[in-house]
Amino acid sequence: MNRTELQQLSDERIKDAEALLAASCWSGAYYLVGYALECALKSCVLARVEQTGIIFEDRKFAEKCWTHDLEILVKQAGLTTERGLAITADVQLGTNWLIAKDWSESSRYRFSTQQQAEKMFDAIANNSDGVLQWVKNHW
Repeated sequence: MNRTELQQLSDERIKDAEALLAASCWSGAYYLVGYALECALKSCVLARVEQTGIIFEDRKFAEKCWTHDLEILVKQAGLTTERGLAITADVQLGTNWLIAKDWSESSRYRFSTQQQAEKMFDAIANNSDGVLQWVKNHW
């Protein structure tokens, strides 16, 4: 997949999560909103590769990108320091990252409550302080 496809997939998964929330399908909404963030971060990783050529400097870089771990993807995208500065400047964004970090691909095998799904959706997709909005500034 290329950056544009990952960005489109991220946007589609947000729409899917919204529809699932509206249908009271909490577990699916929880999983898909996290997956939207994963796709967005992978787009950021590709942006870093395009800008720096890092993949040729670190032979294991690509291997490390085959993950669903959001924290590893932040690191692979080269956004750890920028995220630290952003969450220091915006307390709500920091709170939202703390919520978003609890998502994992294994959440597709767990049941989520309405409160968990809505909280995760708001943390990631909130237009003003949501994690996804911040990530989109870097993809």
